[in-house]
Amino acid sequence: MPPHARSSAATPGVTNTSVITALLTAPCRSDPFPHWNMENVLPPSVTHSLLGWNPGTRFHAGESGGQRAMRNGHRIFVTPARRAHDTALDHLAHLFDAPAARQHFERICGIDLAGTFLRLELCLDTDGFWLAPHTDIGAKRLTLLISLSTDANAHDWGTDLLTPQGETVARASGTFNSGLLFIPSDRSWHGFVRRPITGLRRTLIVNYVGPEWRAHDELAFPPARA
Repeated sequence: MPPHARSSAATPGVTNTSVITALLTAPCRSDPFPHWNMENVLPPSVTHSLLGWNPGTRFHAGESGGQRAMRNGHRIFVTPARRAHDTALDHLAHLFDAPAARQHFERICGIDLAGTFLRLELCLDTDGFWLAPHTDIGAKRLTLLISLSTDANAHDWGTDLLTPQGETVARASGTFNSGLLFIPSDRSWHGFVRRPITGLRRTLIVNYVGPEWRAHDELAFPPARA
């Protein structure tokens, strides 16, 4: 277990949610950087809503130039307006923003989430999509990638864990409702090596971002305006 990881024993007096239960039972791996492999992350009502959320083909990412930022005008976030429209997505946001969930992430991952904001992005990737090696360091304090693809080959569509040179060391599971959790650092190289996507690759990206994050329109619970 990496030095900053914590024991996964349950905290007395805290009621578990599916997210917390998945976190408490997730094995921690250290190679090529500390990461946790989660299973059954989200409750069925939430996954059902996410599967039904398809805003149109212009939000599908095929050839992306290796960066999601190339499609900034066509990205999908769980915002206050979306939460007001869909009770399951509102429940999703509260699952991750709940004090108990934050406390478990802090304790198990050895991080401080004080003053951070929740960012939830739904990604819809099609054949031709790839992601260049990157680390997510900066304003992102935690990254959790939840696979929500239902296609027959989706088990091979998980995120690649890489060396700084872009060589794949491990590949996260693409199994439905599994998750890859890591704390961004100068070691957390990851991406998506180009390979066939014979259907729709659906991923929920969960981030806690610091107060320096300026894109408040991407946040589930943005700070109140002064």
